[in-house]
Amino acid sequence: MNILTVRDLCAGYGATDVLHKVSFTVEQGSIVALLGANGAGKTTILRALSGLLPSRGLVEFGGTDLRQCSPARRVELGLAQIPQGRGTFGDFTVEENLAIGAYTINSKRQIKEDMERWYTAFPRLAERRRQQSGNLSGGEQQMLALARALMSRPKLLMCDEPSLGLAPAITEQIFEIFKSLNHDHGMTLLVVEQNADLTLQFAHTAYVLEAGDITVSGPASDLLRNEAVQQSYLGV
Repeated sequence: MNILTVRDLCAGYGATDVLHKVSFTVEQGSIVALLGANGAGKTTILRALSGLLPSRGLVEFGGTDLRQCSPARRVELGLAQIPQGRGTFGDFTVEENLAIGAYTINSKRQIKEDMERWYTAFPRLAERRRQQSGNLSGGEQQMLALARALMSRPKLLMCDEPSLGLAPAITEQIFEIFKSLNHDHGMTLLVVEQNADLTLQFAHTAYVLEAGDITVSGPASDLLRNEAVQQSYLGV
């Protein structure tokens, strides 16, 4: 069953469309990779899905047509995004950032339980809960951005370039967390990433975006062996 259906999505900046009738689906409980070079339109897709950018076309999430839904309403429905560059609030503590992530949750008990849950999953954040997030390392900030998004209890987590600026070892650690969220918690993920080799090794399905159009799609294992993808994205 598809948790997300996108059909003929057009979006851009000003009068110029970056996306040209993009269509794809995300199956519930899967990890989907969205690959492409800089400027291909990957971030534009996520911004349009989050409601941060005006768009045209069908976006259906969990059976709900999102076209008339505000960004806040989309979060309430279970759609969360980790933006490129992490987007943590540097002057706020780790714990304050997590509280901000739970702004759609009304139960104080639930917020406390979730905060402790993610402190357990990310012990480094527990150690730094009173520290300003601007003083964290890049890897710790990425963990905070992930935990903050999880505070809204999303059904679909969208991640924009999670490896950006991180050392390879930290990147692998973040991707292991993604796999755990999917395998242990059944969370659906849509990951935008330039590290195609690593992403295709853990994703179930992948789409390749070029100049605002999806040009290749299929099981991630097939794209790993696709000659065009190898030459363009894997350096083979």
